[in-house]
Amino acid sequence: MVYDIFNASFNMHCQHTHDSLFPCFVVYAVYAFLSVVNLIIGLEQDNIIDGFVTFYLKEADPHINTAHGHMISYWDGCVHYLMYLLMIAAIAWGDSYRAIGLYWMGSFLMRAIVYILGNAVGKYGTHVGPLFLLHMLYVLLSIWACFRIFSQPSTREVQPTEIQSKSILGRPLDLLFITYLIPAFGFCVFRGLVALDCSSKWCQDYTLQFEPYLKDPSAYPKVQMLVGMLYSGPYYIISLYALLVPGCEWMPDLTLVHSGAISQAQFAHIGASLHTRTPFSYRVPADSQSVVLLVNVLYMLMPQALCYRCCTRPSFFFRPEPEEKNE
Repeated sequence: MVYDIFNASFNMHCQHTHDSLFPCFVVYAVYAFLSVVNLIIGLEQDNIIDGFVTFYLKEADPHINTAHGHMISYWDGCVHYLMYLLMIAAIAWGDSYRAIGLYWMGSFLMRAIVYILGNAVGKYGTHVGPLFLLHMLYVLLSIWACFRIFSQPSTREVQPTEIQSKSILGRPLDLLFITYLIPAFGFCVFRGLVALDCSSKWCQDYTLQFEPYLKDPSAYPKVQMLVGMLYSGPYYIISLYALLVPGCEWMPDLTLVHSGAISQAQFAHIGASLHTRTPFSYRVPADSQSVVLLVNVLYMLMPQALCYRCCTRPSFFFRPEPEEKNE
């Protein structure tokens, strides 16, 4: 299917494809194929299908067989696959793919950072093999693609008459987001402290009663929470400033990157904390599953809503052009 899309799109619309974007076109087409492979890996790991990649699973690094490895296989095979197809189509038709590219960038960077650091410091740190080095080559190529995405000009156009500088009381939706950002900042810092083995009774009780997965020896959840604290924490503070002070033109792009990162992180975290590959003692307790799911799903969805608000109505974040004086 990917091969057909590649040929049909390129042959029908190659006149709209700039030569400078052709390397990106090829990279995303190859990545789309690899996403399908990852989906097959995830399905075979869960015994939904059998006999497709059995040899690879036996010879691959053991990290892929963890619950976290399952989740990133599903995410890459479904969500990243769709994003690659959208970027391929945009390049072939001569359209901008900067927005979807920034979303993919956040998702990819979060996935790569947690996976690499988790492999290095977790219980499988001594099992790093040649395939892990091949994965590093994939990461380097993806970082090159990230720079290409950032170099694209923004396509947002805002008329000067649309730019408004109302106070926060005149923007009830933004006031709702500000109300969310404050507890979200506290939540990401709190879980980061839990991952650092904070001796506070609150941290210990939270680990025992709600998310014992944070203590999983694979180290992926610990790294996930630390990256969230160091990345999402400052983001929430910056977003508070941008929602209060007009003219922060970087806000829509920042929300795209963060929403992609937090969606990938929360999907992997929620799925792995409930997956049967996670030892029973580290899974979410049955009597607190509803609370944990509600909090984590809201923590994933609210950044998506903020991103949608900033990208569809960005006028507040653009500086008005200075009026020319009539002589």
